[in-house]
Amino acid sequence: MEPEQTINNISDLIKAYLSSQKQNSFLQYKDPIELQKILKLDDHNDGAGWSQIFTWIERYLMYSVKTNHNGFVNRMWVGANLPSILGEIVAAVSNTSSCTYESAPVSTLMEKYMIQQMLDLVGFKNGEGQMATGSSNANMLAMMAARNESLPTVKTKGIFGQQDLMGFVSADAHYSMEKAANIIGLGTDHLSKIPVNGQGEMDLDLLEKNLERTVGKGILPFFVAGTAGTTIRGAYDSIIGLLRLKRKFNFWLHIDGAWGGAVLVSDSLRKKYVNGIEHVDSFTWDFHKMLGTSLMCNIFMINNRPHTLGKLCSSEDESYIFHDVPDSNKNINEVNDLGAVSLQCGRRVDSLKWFLDWKYFGKKEFGRRVERSLELCRYAELIVRKSDFLELVLKRNSFNICFRFKAPENVANKLNLAIRNTLYHDGKSLVGYAYFEGKLFLRLLLAGHDLTREDIDQYFSDLIKTGKSLAETY
Repeated sequence: MEPEQTINNISDLIKAYLSSQKQNSFLQYKDPIELQKILKLDDHNDGAGWSQIFTWIERYLMYSVKTNHNGFVNRMWVGANLPSILGEIVAAVSNTSSCTYESAPVSTLMEKYMIQQMLDLVGFKNGEGQMATGSSNANMLAMMAARNESLPTVKTKGIFGQQDLMGFVSADAHYSMEKAANIIGLGTDHLSKIPVNGQGEMDLDLLEKNLERTVGKGILPFFVAGTAGTTIRGAYDSIIGLLRLKRKFNFWLHIDGAWGGAVLVSDSLRKKYVNGIEHVDSFTWDFHKMLGTSLMCNIFMINNRPHTLGKLCSSEDESYIFHDVPDSNKNINEVNDLGAVSLQCGRRVDSLKWFLDWKYFGKKEFGRRVERSLELCRYAELIVRKSDFLELVLKRNSFNICFRFKAPENVANKLNLAIRNTLYHDGKSLVGYAYFEGKLFLRLLLAGHDLTREDIDQYFSDLIKTGKSLAETY
């Protein structure tokens, strides 16, 4: 088959798939054993022809979750924006790594442009940044940068014989913080999890007491991470309060805005949720979540430390690939080989899709989208409060609605899980769940940019109907 015909064929399949995204059920559910038989993954191990290749593609699309369907309310991301989809396609066709200007001249300039756009948006002065693989990786970069600043010889001598360090995060912080503590050699015993208050925010009084106790033991409190939109509750830690403690204890203050950082595109929501963000030391934000850029798309930014990433990520001898970085004292605005200031070797071209999204929608349209999402969350919360069959488990802080179907405590967890799984297997909706003080609850996330009140009404109608039917068996 000629390349042109192959592209035409895949284009037809993609167009059909996109046109069906919001139709019928969001999933044709099959259990793993049944789906394994349908997919026939062991066929043609000695080489498949184009006909079989397209058969597998058709099966993939047929049995995959339609993440752009309005019943997909399970994750902090949904189906992607069309401009970024086009960027993803072009990046795949051009198939290059954005590690050097030589191999990726256009994406290099686009990435540097977008980094500066985001630095300006956040309000970081004399800063730098890089597009990372996601906020989990970015959180590790922040902790690693803080470690290296506190222990100037750690890069060459390692953690052996160094001063003891202690990091602090919220008890509701993302689990990537523990991973980061492991990876950078800090150790999870040296990462203190501070309890949250009734709003789900880090308890700053307890944080201050722990900081004082740590200093009293001769241990250096080197890193504190606040969260802008926690994974479960959607809570925002007080940046102003954390900045007060930073001035007192001189730690590196990082803000994980993977989910809730999207409020930055709305002037009113920025002031309400992330006031003071321009004064923190580092910040991360996932564009592939609430703003809808194609997975994955993230930025990590450092404030007022223009030469950190080069010192952090350079291996000092990369002349075989990086030719414009004679030392590690340049910041990202002074280099064209962005791989030299990145932990990765090969780097995906993520800048193109984010650039296209940013140019197409702009800050104002993205801001309207985030504000509308918050309004829909208020509407969903009101439905729960007014319903005779539903109840809030946790107070809504921002974009997360944590609720459950009312039932006697001895069966409530099993019933709510059964409701959730039944809706999933029937292809009606997919919603996440979590636990609070032993209570299983459903975590509704309304990240879809074209969701309507009617869609939310339908979701709750299906859920209540299913709950009433299943409750008879419990």
